Amino acid sequence: MQPEPSTMSTNSLLSDLPSAYLPDPVFGLMHLPRLLAKVRHHLAGTLPTSYQKNFTKGFDGLLCLHLGIEPGEVIEIVKESKNEAEVYQRLRNLFPEDIKAHVWNRMFVQMGLAGEQKQRLDDIKTQMGLAHRVDILTFADLIEYDEGRIE
Repeated sequence: MQPEPSTMSTNSLLSDLPSAYLPDPVFGLMHLPRLLAKVRHHLAGTLPTSYQKNFTKGFDGLLCLHLGIEPGEVIEIVKESKNEAEVYQRLRNLFPEDIKAHVWNRMFVQMGLAGEQKQRLDDIKTQMGLAHRVDILTFADLIEYDEGRIE
């Protein structure tokens, strides 16, 4: 499974998604705040088409795979919970006892630095007219650029 920037195909951006580098406050998992925010948009019918392409795939799917859960389980938890505290309590019950946040976070921030993933990142940067941007080193950097957090 390859992560892909969700906005590559259109200019439809969600300005309220958390930074790719922001870990959640409860588990310390990077990307979890973004996944939860995208789930909320999905449930509200406000997830742009450009994000729907990789919703529950890409980093969403990789995070769920790391945790040994299905993306649909996260969607149901968000859908059925009354507030943020309940979301996190139910996630705590769903997630494995040892979530290995350090393993996930390291893999997440390095995705695109080497091998096939680097080639894929370079191809996407070229398609986006960013081949000259040597500061965009990872897929997380590309997400940050695409959503306006890196100039």
